[in-house]
Amino acid sequence: MLKLFEYEAKEIFSRYEIPIPKGGLANSPAQARETATRVKGPVALKAQVLVAGRGRAGGILFANSPREAELSSRKLLGSEIRGLRVQSILIEEKLPISKELYFGITLNRSSRSFVAIASSEGGVEIEETAATAPEKIVRLFVDPLFGFRPYHARQIAKKLGYMRKQMQKLTAIFLKLYRVVVDYDAELCEMNPLVETTERKFVAADARLIIDDNALYRHPDFRRRLIEKGQTELTTLELEAHKKGLAYVKLDGNIGVIGNGAGLVMATMDAIHLFGGKPANFLDVGGGASSDKMAAALNLALSDPRIEVVFINVLGGITRCNEIAEGILEARKRIGFAKPIVIRLMGTNEEEGKDILLESGIQVLDSMEQAAERAVEIAKAGR
Repeated sequence: MLKLFEYEAKEIFSRYEIPIPKGGLANSPAQARETATRVKGPVALKAQVLVAGRGRAGGILFANSPREAELSSRKLLGSEIRGLRVQSILIEEKLPISKELYFGITLNRSSRSFVAIASSEGGVEIEETAATAPEKIVRLFVDPLFGFRPYHARQIAKKLGYMRKQMQKLTAIFLKLYRVVVDYDAELCEMNPLVETTERKFVAADARLIIDDNALYRHPDFRRRLIEKGQTELTTLELEAHKKGLAYVKLDGNIGVIGNGAGLVMATMDAIHLFGGKPANFLDVGGGASSDKMAAALNLALSDPRIEVVFINVLGGITRCNEIAEGILEARKRIGFAKPIVIRLMGTNEEEGKDILLESGIQVLDSMEQAAERAVEIAKAGR
């Protein structure tokens, strides 16, 4: 998943005509002062970090003048909020708040649909409200074929206590947020709080947008940011995997796992657990993996100091076992094998792949169970 900064989410909201506070981004105290001058009034200074709970961690300050905004920005810029360095600040008008609401749409995997969630109490963790006051949470599951319709939005607004013009205003905002979710392949999109001002206007005081990283090919600008700038919560290894076109998830074990296809990698991890081992990662090179991709995957796995042994499990369909074997030899040539490698090959060009490895002194085992058991034995021996 790719989390967007608040200012990025609000830029998107603005394009969909969802009301947001006046303001702008500042990367320096001088810019903070300039933006506060432009806003003309008290402002909120909000650290732009990809972490929840920044307000409680001191990541949101208030200022009554441009000079005060400049001084407060000096405190925030370069500081750390929950381990993340603040490089930019969103300067926004301080809203005259009458009431704080919550509205968000997220993916519910168990129902295989989106679910719209609303609450008459916003500005706090929605999980806390759900636990302590579940009657204040409104949920509506969205049929993926039928979509989120105006009458759905009206139902939610009514349950939040709004009628007539206020209900119509909320309905329009809810529908626009749903369009953002669909257009940006979002796993989560929320406004918390969605503020009702003393002038009876609704404004998205805070915005959160998380994009499904499997859909980043449809959003090249965000994919470029993820790969080139590293502005993400991914670990160094996960980021490197993205750059190489590999699917990688770091786990807490000591057995590296490489396979071709998510299902096979999951089965490999299950086999390791069956024999008492713990996988250190999920690493999928995908179907039709080339020798270069296999070499990159091995390099990635072997760079993790926790790993005692790497288990390569390949079931060749469109993936050719001989190319996998060549990738393994290429990785050995580039970086050497400082750690043991356990290999199982089966499928297209299986015998050719085995011959390539055997001629280079690398043994290939016949079954996944046999290879998993061997990998666990090596990991437990610590060599």
